[in-house]
Amino acid sequence: MFYALATGKVRLPGVKFTHILSDIESLNQAAHIEKYDITALSFYGYSFVADKYVLLDCGASFGEGYGPIVVSSHPIKKTDLAGRKIAVPGTLTTSYLALKLFEPNVEVVTMPFDKIVDAVQAKEVEAGLLIHEGQLLFSEIGLHRVVDLGQWWQDSTGLPLPLGANAIRRSLGPQMGLEVARIIRESVSYALAHREAALAYALQFARDMDPAMADKFIGMYVNKWTLDYGDDGRRAVKELLARGAQAGLVPESFEVEFLSAAA
Repeated sequence: MFYALATGKVRLPGVKFTHILSDIESLNQAAHIEKYDITALSFYGYSFVADKYVLLDCGASFGEGYGPIVVSSHPIKKTDLAGRKIAVPGTLTTSYLALKLFEPNVEVVTMPFDKIVDAVQAKEVEAGLLIHEGQLLFSEIGLHRVVDLGQWWQDSTGLPLPLGANAIRRSLGPQMGLEVARIIRESVSYALAHREAALAYALQFARDMDPAMADKFIGMYVNKWTLDYGDDGRRAVKELLARGAQAGLVPESFEVEFLSAAA
């Protein structure tokens, strides 16, 4: 998403971007203290900092018929998750919210996302909630799919599962927000138009992924939804967080607000 920005292919005059790599749960936590002017964060995590940040309408990730996957070291029916101990990558992640909407009665253990596969293999937990490339690799190491929460969500709602978004501090003002949204959209558009070069750039940050696997994973989460939510994307975000509020997991006072670069 940020290849063009990071390499100077697109610029926003008068604004300097410093790129900071961090896992999504750390970013969710950092948003509570407004550590970053512009940040990626989970849609679920956003519901707790909506007074501080507003969502940009580009740079988001949706799972269209796929998403975070619950896996186990031995076969478990998806209807038999209640009471199980499940490793999750953070309790502010959208994957956590989706899991709790699917099965409220699970015991969660929080750990870094890249430690979950090992914990499942070592049977430290009964199951693990995978985000990132683990979704593509789990079967190769003998783990079993229990449920794909993105597929479950689409079957339930007919909508894609909103996962992560970009947001900007409200204190920077709407005009700066619109400019940032525009330049991020330009960066994403540039990457999609120059896919090979953008992939080569992204691979330096990959965790032992070969180019073909990385390209497949990027294609899952950097696509038409990333350029613009569209009506279905906005409806999906509202539906997800409304269900979260109904379940007592999202603050009742929360309202979704998108800052549109097309405004």
